[in-house]
Parts: sequence; structure tokens; C-alpha cells
Amino acid sequence: MSESLSSETVTLTLEARAHGWRLDHYLTRLYPNYSRAAFQKAVEQGAIQVNGVSVKAGRRLKVNDHLSVRLPEAADETLPPENIPLEILYEDESLIVINKAADMIVHPGKGNYRGTLAGALQFHFNNLSDVAGKLRPGIVHRLDRDTTGVIVIAKDNQVHGRLSAQFEAREVTKEYRALAWGEVKFDSGLIETHLRVDPRNREKMQVCEPGGNSREAVTRYEVLERFPRATYVRLLPKTGRTHQLRVHMQSLGNTLLADSLYGGRSPVMVNDVLPRGANRPADASRVLIERQALHAFRLAFKHPMSGASMEFEAPFHADMQQTLEFLRTI
Repeated sequence: MSESLSSETVTLTLEARAHGWRLDHYLTRLYPNYSRAAFQKAVEQGAIQVNGVSVKAGRRLKVNDHLSVRLPEAADETLPPENIPLEILYEDESLIVINKAADMIVHPGKGNYRGTLAGALQFHFNNLSDVAGKLRPGIVHRLDRDTTGVIVIAKDNQVHGRLSAQFEAREVTKEYRALAWGEVKFDSGLIETHLRVDPRNREKMQVCEPGGNSREAVTRYEVLERFPRATYVRLLPKTGRTHQLRVHMQSLGNTLLADSLYGGRSPVMVNDVLPRGANRPADASRVLIERQALHAFRLAFKHPMSGASMEFEAPFHADMQQTLEFLRTI
């Protein structure tokens, strides 16, 4: 970490998902281009306070704690711009709304520093918020690598803060569309669980009992169409936990198509979705989709500066569209 600290103080209010986290762990997760050791040193220098008081790096945080953070002048790493095409749904002086492609990580992490949405944003836009660090320019929220659909980007820190506040207060309406294996039993319902990291595979989440490091997760679902071996569903998450929708559909016994991490076969071919006993067509081995069939279809929020209600819908990408269209023919 640079010995000099920024003269600008970043103020944060702790969100519910981080309740109980260590201060240094939380800041490292929020600003991944700084090391944990860098934040521990900043704490020792008095550059980070909680509720106006200097604390230790291991201090356990609580919901609504107020953090004041002075970051180093130079980050540990930089993010190179990448000329990756983006599907822009909307842009004004405050924000950008994008239909994210599949196989695109939102921001770098775990050695994945190329081919990210963050790198593409650096190339295409001159001004983006940096409140979340140089590896997350403009990034207010995230989607999984292979989840497509609507994502909103902030152009400055004030916009970023106001959008983040809407997400934290659950004032943002998020609607996803998904294709799941099998027959979803009920036409609609509410899934209420707690989730935690799977101790046997830390890339996965699992349903668990309340307590410990678990977090409440709530999803409303509605069946849109039924097919012989799959179901088309609308998913309305009330919370925003990692892999929430994928785990919740698995908990119903209806893993998403092509979601190999949670037990769904991938890729999905024509033959896989045909009714049992159906004649095998000439194109039976044609691949329909190779990644989880999950799409962030709609996002609604208030404009962070004008307060006007805004709503955006993202069209399906080709793989999910062709899968849905084929299912409608059988």
C-alpha cells in the first residue's frame, strides 16, 4: 500500500449482508484491488473509523455501522481497458444500463482479470464511479458470470451511492426469467430459506438453518409455461444473496437448465428436452444452451438524481431464446 493516503474520505453504511464480518475482511471484499494487509495498516494509521471511532482491524461490524475510509492514493493493481462490445440499453449523464452477455465476469477476482465487464466499461466510458475501487469502475451490483441481462452502472460516486442505497433498502425491483428442469409443482409460491457457503465446495452456496454466517434469502416465483421436461418461470428475488435463484430452484427440485454447478446437465441438447419415448430427430445432438438458463429480465428503480421512476427490460440472448422457442414446439 502507498504510504500516502487520499485526502478524500469515503463514507459507507454497512449493509445487512455484511453483519458480523470483520472490518478488514469487509473492506477487502468491497475494494478487491487493495490487500487485507493494506487495510490493516490503514486501520493502524487511523485512516479508517467506525461510527467516528478508531477501531481494530478485527472489529465485528453491525448493520448500519457508519464507516469512514481514507484509501491509499495508488491501488495495488490496475485494470486495463478492453475493447469488448457492450449492448447498451440506456445512457444519460448519470448512469448506463447494459444487457450483460454470458461468459462475462462483472469484475476481476480469483485470477480472472481479462474479459470482464469492468474492463469493457473502462474502454467505452471516460467517467465512472470509483467508490468501489479501480477494479470495479461504476459497478453498483453484480450478476453471475453466465447470467445475462440488465445491470446498471454509475458514472460518478454520488450516483453510485444513491443507487446502492436503493438496492440496500430493497427499493429496486428485480425480475428474472429462467428455464428449469422438470415440473415445478405449484403455479406460484414463496421460497424463504437461509443460505451459506457450501463447506465442501466454496464456489457453491447451500440452504441451511438460521444462525452462524447464514443469510436470509427470499424469492417469489411464478410459472409462466410448462413443457414436457422443463418449466419456464418468473423469479422475483426479495433479497440479493450469491447464487440465490439457482440454489432456490435447486431446493424445489428444479435445477436450472445447464447449471452444472448445481447438478444440471450441461450442455443441454435437443434430445435432452424431448418427451420420453419421442422419436429421435435428425438434430437430436444439437446444442441448445451451455450455461445456466437464467436472465435478469427487468430492473426498476428511481433515477438517482431526478427521482423519476425508470424501468428496463433486456431481451433474451440467442441461446436462451432458441431454447425457449424449441420447447414451445414440443
